[in-house]
Amino acid sequence: MPRRTLIRGANWIGDTVMSLAAVRELRRLYPQDRIVLLARRWVADIFSGQGLVDEVVHPEDLGGGLTQGLSLRKRQAEIQRAVLFPNAFRAAFQAWTARIPERIGYDLDGRGFLLTHRASPRIASMRRHQVYYYLDLLFQTGLADQDYLSDPDFRPDIGLKPSADWIGKAQELLEGQGADLSRPLVVLNPGAYFGSAKRWFPQRYAQVADLMIERCGAEVAIVGSAGEKRIADEIAREMRAPPRILSGATDLMTLMGVLSASRCFVTNDSGPMHLAAALGVAQVALFGSTDDVATGPFSPRATVIRKTVECSPCLLRECPIDLRCFSRISVGEVAEAVSSVLQSPPQP
Repeated sequence: MPRRTLIRGANWIGDTVMSLAAVRELRRLYPQDRIVLLARRWVADIFSGQGLVDEVVHPEDLGGGLTQGLSLRKRQAEIQRAVLFPNAFRAAFQAWTARIPERIGYDLDGRGFLLTHRASPRIASMRRHQVYYYLDLLFQTGLADQDYLSDPDFRPDIGLKPSADWIGKAQELLEGQGADLSRPLVVLNPGAYFGSAKRWFPQRYAQVADLMIERCGAEVAIVGSAGEKRIADEIAREMRAPPRILSGATDLMTLMGVLSASRCFVTNDSGPMHLAAALGVAQVALFGSTDDVATGPFSPRATVIRKTVECSPCLLRECPIDLRCFSRISVGEVAEAVSSVLQSPPQP
């Protein structure tokens, strides 16, 4: 009888994408296991059609508060192992109350006594990307023999396979907005849920977009959450040509379709930035308060633009001074990076 392994997935899009290499390794190392993913609805679709997990369960369906672990025990009998990607105490407590014999995670948030196999974070001291954080959990707890952090030949794979269904939904949405898809599609992502210290200026996004329309005949679309539509509207007011505003109009799969259809994605440090990296989309990523070494787009097709200033990376949500890390990123250098992508032959 195959062993049942529960993966408690990360809670945010970016973290979920960065955990894909570790999930892929678990699938490779334990091909006979039945892998059950416990993940929130807003990130679970990332795994759709990827062949990495056998079943998906949503925490929202397990009730509230302290009863979730008990509900999990009733619904998912005989789970032998839980691999916990979130660092929260609650994730370990749920696995403990579900009576899962092996509980694997980082010894953080005061939860070590609830874990049977513990790890200590190493990537910050070694200046490695967050992708390795989840992989190193597998090595430190004995799930993998390979020390991924020390192996120069290992290449983490966070790749996602685009779905024809995603792309079809995206094309329908774009054409419904009047987009001409015979033109190169440039997609802007001017928001960032974390806070304004991760957002380049709307006026400068607008100037880059106008330049791409004038120089390259681009079609421009703006994506984001419903709460970020005001940023898209501000950009549209600043532009000389109207963009296609998709903010609040895409579910996760449709967003992935829009990204897959784009020739270049211009973005702040955000969940969609990581999705574009996983999909192999050419992108220009703008970094202000955050650390591109740790959480930059994990992709050879990404160009990162950031400025070294005395206070960056501060990792703050809001800038207490003048956002100099972003003010020093010029419209000209971003436009040049995007133009370089649009003028090169499209990749299949």
